Amino acid sequence: QVQVVESGGGLVQAGGSLRLSCAASGSIFSINAMGWYRQAPGKQREPVAIMPTGGSTNYADSVKGRFTISRDNAKNTVYLQMNSLKPEDTAVYYCNIIEYRPVLGRMDYWGVGTLVTVSS
Repeated sequence: QVQVVESGGGLVQAGGSLRLSCAASGSIFSINAMGWYRQAPGKQREPVAIMPTGGSTNYADSVKGRFTISRDNAKNTVYLQMNSLKPEDTAVYYCNIIEYRPVLGRMDYWGVGTLVTVSS
């Protein structure tokens, strides 16, 4: 089993910055991708930034130029640096880890989420 733990959420004023962290631990086989999703009140969960192992990073259009995803593969950790935050960035942010395991195929692991609130 793989455990995923996020940290770094909080309350910030518009224009401010926050940095989210996510660490994966446990029986890690081989991480295929690490990323961040978010879910605002009354809305569906949406991808924010995805960083495949050895692949190109993808960002939601709404965060391009403001958010930066990075990974520390040695620590199985992924970060999300969020700058120039807007009230519409308010959401619960979830970390997602993807593995492809023999026989089992794709395995998705999720954290419990961390709340980011941006005040105007």
